[in-house]
Amino acid sequence: MHPMLNIAVRAARNAGKILLRASEDLSKVEVQQKGANDLVTNIDKEAEAVIRDTILQSYPTHSIVGEELGEHKGKDADYQWIVDPIDGTTNFIKGIPHYAISIALKVKGRLDQAVIYDPIRGELFTASKGQGAQLNSKRLRVSKTTVLAGTVLATGFPFKNKNHMDAYTEAFKALFVHTADIRRAGCSALDMAYVAAGRVDGFFEIGLKPWNSAAGELMVKEAGGMVVDFAGGNNYNHSGNIICGSPKLTQAIIREIRPVLSESLLR
Repeated sequence: MHPMLNIAVRAARNAGKILLRASEDLSKVEVQQKGANDLVTNIDKEAEAVIRDTILQSYPTHSIVGEELGEHKGKDADYQWIVDPIDGTTNFIKGIPHYAISIALKVKGRLDQAVIYDPIRGELFTASKGQGAQLNSKRLRVSKTTVLAGTVLATGFPFKNKNHMDAYTEAFKALFVHTADIRRAGCSALDMAYVAAGRVDGFFEIGLKPWNSAAGELMVKEAGGMVVDFAGGNNYNHSGNIICGSPKLTQAIIREIRPVLSESLLR
């Protein structure tokens, strides 16, 4: 295992212990509202602090960007860690056992290492640039499905971007008539990890942040998949609008939804 991936795994497992301990008595979890339909807990912040400390103990000059604690500017800007301590905070707060810790590392602006850790199931998804993706050390490959017929897709509702609800609904309908089913589980990091694992065939969502998707992006690509924006380009880190799956299935999803999307979603 790459040394930096090893540290990411250690950081994720340390945070996972905090999440599991807190999940035993959710009445003690302190919940605050950051914005519309955007919640944060003291556990998010505690887990992110532990991740940050674990990384900086080994790499004190590296930079870190986290969802809750913001940016730590290290002396070496070539190395930037991107952290989501709980992807699926609402699930965590409600006691729904489906959330994950997401950690990615960019080296000179390019994704290099990724970890998505599901502490409930003990599933550790990892990826290293050029070395493939694994689940608990077993190699992952995306689904071989090339057409929408019979597929199971994952999605996330635009709960922070309800102004896009009409366009999203039309895109959902355009895809749903062709698929076996579409699932919404509330954790985009695991949605993308599941695409990498072939558990779901594809995934699409509006308005993700880099900490939601960075680790999943590398995971999908290293498992042989494609990650694009709604226009089929590479602007997803700016727009937050993501589609992923096998290359041919991803193109099939684009063909179905592009005609029904607003111009703002195709930028």
